[in-house]
Amino acid sequence: MTNRDLNDASDDDIFATGDIFARRELLRVGHVPDRDRIVGRDTELQNVGQALGPAIDGGPPSNIVIYGKTGTGKSLVARHVTQRARERATMNDIQFSHAYVDCSDANTETRVAREVTTQLANEASATLDIPDKGIGANEYYRYLWDLLETRDICIILLDEIDILRDDDILMQLSRAEETGKTDCYLGVISISNKIEFRDRLSERIDSSLQDEDIIFQPYDADQLRTILENRRDAFKSGVLQDGVIPKVAALAAREHGDARKAINILQKAGELAERENDDHVTETHVERGQRKAEVQRFQELVSGSTPHVKYLLRALAKLTENRRGDAFSTHEIYQVYQSIADAEGSDPLSQDRVYRLLKEQSFLGVTESRHTGGGHSEGSYLEHRLMRGSDVVLAALSD
Repeated sequence: MTNRDLNDASDDDIFATGDIFARRELLRVGHVPDRDRIVGRDTELQNVGQALGPAIDGGPPSNIVIYGKTGTGKSLVARHVTQRARERATMNDIQFSHAYVDCSDANTETRVAREVTTQLANEASATLDIPDKGIGANEYYRYLWDLLETRDICIILLDEIDILRDDDILMQLSRAEETGKTDCYLGVISISNKIEFRDRLSERIDSSLQDEDIIFQPYDADQLRTILENRRDAFKSGVLQDGVIPKVAALAAREHGDARKAINILQKAGELAERENDDHVTETHVERGQRKAEVQRFQELVSGSTPHVKYLLRALAKLTENRRGDAFSTHEIYQVYQSIADAEGSDPLSQDRVYRLLKEQSFLGVTESRHTGGGHSEGSYLEHRLMRGSDVVLAALSD
């Protein structure tokens, strides 16, 4: 064999992907499946479809707020119905556009406005020179109104909207027609993990939206099992051992019926089997895949956090790991945080600033903060606890 043959063989080896996956894309979180793969959401599909129904004939769609826990199919259903509506509208010669924004990535009015404008410009192959930075939300709106001049309908999906720092974007979008900024019919689909999201809206914006509420309930174990069975063809025939899908469904059902977690665990289990050159995906792969998926999800959750937020979370995880309880006062956390910050060569923040950061993490769902009753010698004070296992948090923050 020549040197070139050896090099070619070596290249083949490093790109080998094994005999586990057949259609890996079916397990991707952002994948929008065909209608026959959407399980247990017939009523929700119908409700979203009715809200967007007028748009397929060029009429004004309704605004919607979709509530439900993570992994209950909110984003999947909203994106699927929007894509179907666009296909039907196009057949009717209606200029229909849509944009999807994950507010956990774009968490300010300016970032959302930039993302919507950029997506619509790319969709239309517009020659507008839209800056990536250096301008405010009002400038992006001007680009947006220009782009909408050639559209009849535009649906904007705002996922994880409860993370937005303000709700001005909702006012701008919901009143764009009324204020004469566009003749295009704009519809907003707001997707929230928190049922109390509406309570945060000002009366002015709540009235302006005039939206419909749709609530998604968690999946049960049978529905999760069906969802996973409908993704079985992501794997090659005969690869999944019989107990794998029931085990993943049971684990996810225990985690409040989160289909996203179920699919993610199944994906991680397959990747472990592939990486270890195993012929089958087993229940052992599932157990290890679950932990890997949890660590990865937490890393994604805190990926944009400052070093001091990560020091705080490490401090809370260390306190929890030492089994001194599961909830701790700001002062207790602050003492451990100071040691970690010092060890990292960083000047600790003030205790008041740490208190505010902990409350912010509670708002984001990373921790939970609650007031204690206090004793005769103590007044009520705030305690904080992790919403994930301390082992998961420490593993995620160690990378």
